[in-house]
Parts: sequence; C-alpha cells; structure tokens
Amino acid sequence: MRISMRNKCLAVTAAVGAAMAVVVAPAQAAPAPAPCAAPQAAGPGTAAAPFKVWLAGDSTMANGSSTCPVGWGREFDRLFNDDVTVVNNAVGGRSIQTWLYESNVKTTKDAAGECVVSPRTYASRWANMLSTNGMRAGDWLIIQFGINDGDRNCPRHVGTTRYRELMATMGREAKARGVKPIYVTPVSAIRCSGSTAVATRGFVNETIAQGQADQVPVIDLHKRSIALYNTLRLCPNNGDYSQGAVGAFFCNDHTHFEAAGAARIAETVAKALREQGIGLASSLR
Repeated sequence: MRISMRNKCLAVTAAVGAAMAVVVAPAQAAPAPAPCAAPQAAGPGTAAAPFKVWLAGDSTMANGSSTCPVGWGREFDRLFNDDVTVVNNAVGGRSIQTWLYESNVKTTKDAAGECVVSPRTYASRWANMLSTNGMRAGDWLIIQFGINDGDRNCPRHVGTTRYRELMATMGREAKARGVKPIYVTPVSAIRCSGSTAVATRGFVNETIAQGQADQVPVIDLHKRSIALYNTLRLCPNNGDYSQGAVGAFFCNDHTHFEAAGAARIAETVAKALREQGIGLASSLR
C-alpha cells in the first residue's frame, strides 16, 4: 500500500513523541517534535507553464502575405521563449467594430452617427476566442486598432466614444477569463515633414485614455514607431517606396511593411514590454 509523504511525516512525529515520553522524567515536559518541513517550491530550472499571446488587430498586425504586406504580428512569436505561442487573429481592413461583428455591421448609420450593428452577435473569430477552446487564464491579449476606424463610411466607421466602448468590452471579457489585456495605439504610417517623420493616426488618445480607465497597460506604438522612423532616417524621401531604406521597410505604399520592417516593429513592441515593466516581458528571449 502506498503511504503519502504527509502520512509518513505524521507517523514519524508520533513515534518520536512516544519515545521521548518514555525517557523523560515525569517532572519534565517533553519538547514538541520539530514540525515537518513544507514541500519545497520548484527550482529555477523548472519549465514555466505554457501560455498563449493572442493578437487582435488590422493589416499592420496581421500575418499578411509571403512577401508584402507583412504585419508585425507574424514576426512576434520568434521573440519569445518556447513556452509561449502567439496566435495571430488580426485581419486586414478591419476596424475594431468590423473585427468584432464582421457581417453584422451595416452600411447605414443610426441617429448617433454610428454604423448600425444587427444582430449584435460576435464574429466567429472573437466568439471562438471566448469559447472553452479559446483564451484561458494566464494568457495575454494584445489589441491594436485605430487605422481603419477613422473611415467616414460604414461599415468600417467607428466614432471615438464607440471605439472606447468596444475596446473596454474586449478588455473586460478577457479579464473575466483570467486573460491579461494590453492596448496598443495604431502604428504610424510614414509621413515626412522635411527630414522628420510625423504623426499620421487617430484614436491614439482614446486608446491611452481607455487603458487608464480600465487599468490596462498601453503601449504607445504610434509614438514609438515615429521615433523608430526618425532613428532610421526614413525622412526625407522621394515617395518611391520601391527602393532605398524606406523601400526596405515599407511596401510600395506608406502604410504596410516588408518583412524587415515588420520585424523592427515587433522588436519595438517587445522593447516597450521590457521598458514598461509589463509582465509578458519575462517570457521574451
């Protein structure tokens, strides 16, 4: 019969106590036997529990094509230890609302100027992430929208108030499952003012404000990507994205990345994790 370590310990303690009672004079109180040591925690060499990092966003994050465009999410997995799996559910051309509700977002607006959503049932990508086979406690969720959301026309249009509501919804539902969200401001396109790269995106302040309201860490990738472009001296340029340093970073447009550019943006996000002391950084290589 197998005896548990706890039972063995209790048995030994009882035996020691009985023996001491025999040899100690009646006038003396027998000292209490030493308690059993608590089980030791796993040593530093013990492998960490595996978990997933889920990505939700647009084309600048999506895996993309084999050549161009490539989203930074495709280059993210290689930056982590083997216990981490990156699941990239970013989709090109989506605002936060079309990513969440897909075909249920209509081409008409309501009285408040927001695109009508009917029925309000989630698209399969988010529904699956919320299912028992999706996100689990200990996972992370990185959310980056704000590029397509500024479209004036439905279905992509999202007003600033609605944008914040939907981001809060995603963060809240992630937290309810023990998943840790991170909000990311939209990565900047390349626009030059003389020799300086400048801001190109909206929804930056809204993302930061919602992160503060939800007590969720925010990576200001918009600001960090502009700083990166200036470090790499991508300005000035002649607007020809098929050659030179800007051509090696961007596709033949001002927005999407070559693989090399996507890798630099992924590294910028990883650097932010470390510099901001976000817990996910502990699993970076």
